[in-house]
Amino acid sequence: MKNDMLIETFPNPHPLRPYIIEHVVHEFTSMCPKTGQPDFAQLRIRYIAGDSCIELKSLKLYLQQFRSKGIFYEDITNVILDDLVTSMNPSWLQIQSTWSVRGGIHSVITAQHGQADPLSEPRL
Repeated sequence: MKNDMLIETFPNPHPLRPYIIEHVVHEFTSMCPKTGQPDFAQLRIRYIAGDSCIELKSLKLYLQQFRSKGIFYEDITNVILDDLVTSMNPSWLQIQSTWSVRGGIHSVITAQHGQADPLSEPRL
């Protein structure tokens, strides 16, 4: 899936120091491609920036595009990962989507770019 919105970045203020940046999106919404019903998730985005960091307003607007898209949990998690990697080229990035219970099943999808976190083993 190709997304229309550019995810803006800004220069990493400390590019020589690896440090973890974490953003939590508490109210992420997409649509089930089978039923057309809304799906609700919490997203946890953790990364070690290269030369740039994610600008949060553009991230919010980018994620809002998914509200009316019919897309499976596994796909949406990986699409967001790919788009963020393309936008900012981080050293390491991990996305975890935690979905609300549907049909008695709770789903958590984790996708990662780069080798294991060089600072410590990620704890999500």
